[in-house]
Amino acid sequence: MVPVTTFAGRTVALFGLGGSGLATALALKAGGAHVIASDDNPAKMEEANAKGIETADLRNADWSKVSSFILSPGVPLTHPEPHWSAKLAKEAGVEIIGDIELFCRERARIAPNAPLVAITGTNGKSTTTALIAHILRESGRDVQMGGNIGTAILSLEPPADNRIHVIECSSFQIDLAPSLAPTIGVHLNLSPDHIDRHGTMELYAAIKERLVSKAGLAVIGVDDPMSRAIAEACEANGVNVARISVEPLSVKGVFADGETLVGVTEAGTAPVATLSGIGSLRGAHNAQNAAAAIAVALALNVSPEAIRSGLHTFPGLPHRMEEVGRIGSTLFINDSKATNADSTEKALKSFDDILWIAGGKAKEGGIEPLTRYFPKIRKAYLIGAAADEFAKTLGDAVPHVHSGTLDKAVAQAAADAQALGSAAVVLLSPACASYDQFPNYEVRGNHFRDLVRALPGIEAKGA
Repeated sequence: MVPVTTFAGRTVALFGLGGSGLATALALKAGGAHVIASDDNPAKMEEANAKGIETADLRNADWSKVSSFILSPGVPLTHPEPHWSAKLAKEAGVEIIGDIELFCRERARIAPNAPLVAITGTNGKSTTTALIAHILRESGRDVQMGGNIGTAILSLEPPADNRIHVIECSSFQIDLAPSLAPTIGVHLNLSPDHIDRHGTMELYAAIKERLVSKAGLAVIGVDDPMSRAIAEACEANGVNVARISVEPLSVKGVFADGETLVGVTEAGTAPVATLSGIGSLRGAHNAQNAAAAIAVALALNVSPEAIRSGLHTFPGLPHRMEEVGRIGSTLFINDSKATNADSTEKALKSFDDILWIAGGKAKEGGIEPLTRYFPKIRKAYLIGAAADEFAKTLGDAVPHVHSGTLDKAVAQAAADAQALGSAAVVLLSPACASYDQFPNYEVRGNHFRDLVRALPGIEAKGA
């Protein structure tokens, strides 16, 4: 835990008692603050009470005695309209911040030189965060990883000069962290997302830019126009920028030349590592993720040899193009995290001879953006509420069946793969949310993994 001593003796109000919210309340209390916490879910308030956190309806609070208001990142701050608790704080003139900001203030107080690597981007930030942390750990560094991935930031060990915090940051968290100034800030890419929470694409981009605008080193992907503009703006404001790309660069940074990652410095251009044979880092999107991780590692004086070792031992993340196992030449891939067409596109780009399991609760636009990849698909197995809609889009271009359930789809795809007698990939990449049949994508991916591992003749990976 990181006890938040910067609020000792002060009254702090908090709304949102999910995982990170409860951790924040406990960290504030451990640091000597008087915490008044609230949640719209009475069960969450009871859980906080059981852990010694005072709870109350903040509608009845004396806001004149509140020094700061801590808002859970999952609660609307501005759009589609501010949550009632945020409105009360604004009316009282009380600052509204989040757990990342509390960490930043504590770091500034107890260990201002402690290395902090913060990562954001519309896509790839979890993989990049995990890859950076893995490479640093494998090189012998003391690493704490958390934030929007896994462990809440205030549940980690406290900042120290010889300890590196590698933190994934969502746009919601950045919006609540005005003093965020990481040692190294990483911005990967931008595409439309969370517009309902930020109002416009321009506001969404501006929030993402905050993470790198005050960084000691800004590692910025330049493969989309808005991210290129962020790199140029940071550089114009005197920020030290290293660019990353899947296209050649002539300025400082790291780019992917196919599967080869190439570093560009004032001394010249030189290969650093290759992704050849690394199943956990397939595809151009993972080349960008790896380029970012390499740029960070080099800046933290990790040797190229240690970087290459870390890349080759990276296990990948569950549900993100995760290799589940093989039956003969057939590979089974769990990409349950692909809940929209943009995410599924990355998987379809990465494989050929695909037996594609798709469907669930469809997002706007369905799979229309994926039509260019239909020639790579041998057959589709449609599940969930989107099955009829997806069948219409596939039409005569892709053979398909209405499997209905994931259980039936896996059985059908496995049987068809065996009948093919040649290499194929059974790919769960639904391009849909899971909520019609599963509570979340993790449960869906875990069920797929269990179904595959129960198949006769499977050579399971990581079982």
